[in-house]
Amino acid sequence: MIQASQRFVTDEEQALIDSAKAGDQHAFYQLYERYHKKVYALCWRMLANKDSAEDVCQEVFVQVWQKLENFHGNSKFSTWLHSVATNIVLGHIRKNKTWLQKVFSIEEQPVEEAGQEMQEISELDKHILQLPERARLVFVLFAVEGYRHEEIATMLNMAVGSSKAQYHRARTLLRDKLEA
Repeated sequence: MIQASQRFVTDEEQALIDSAKAGDQHAFYQLYERYHKKVYALCWRMLANKDSAEDVCQEVFVQVWQKLENFHGNSKFSTWLHSVATNIVLGHIRKNKTWLQKVFSIEEQPVEEAGQEMQEISELDKHILQLPERARLVFVLFAVEGYRHEEIATMLNMAVGSSKAQYHRARTLLRDKLEA
């Protein structure tokens, strides 16, 4: 049992989680409302495709509903949720690798079409979406989501050195684009 001083979840959030675990769809919808924009942003940054991001974001919340029992409060709910989302995005990429290689490039999909949540997209995000896939994934996981290179290497089935190299590549490409 986690002591009060070690709690990662507010009382209000814990009440929503407990209700959702008991099958309360309204409580789960409140959790969805709190977090769906952040999950969508993660999916969109990693996939660089509006339609895929929307589909995967929905899949994340379907999986979270089904796996909510696995959340025990040993971390923040948002941390657990982002871990679930990241794993689902990576699974989607692996499963659809051939398809993703044929997806329209970001230049063919105007950023303005990327959903209401992303209408005021930053210049940096526009450039992140244009990075090569591996560099983009490593950059988002490391710089945005805060994973360590050892974790990223495991997630992406690459060497730690490759993760660091891809991150360096992404930073260099971003710096060049931002300075242009």
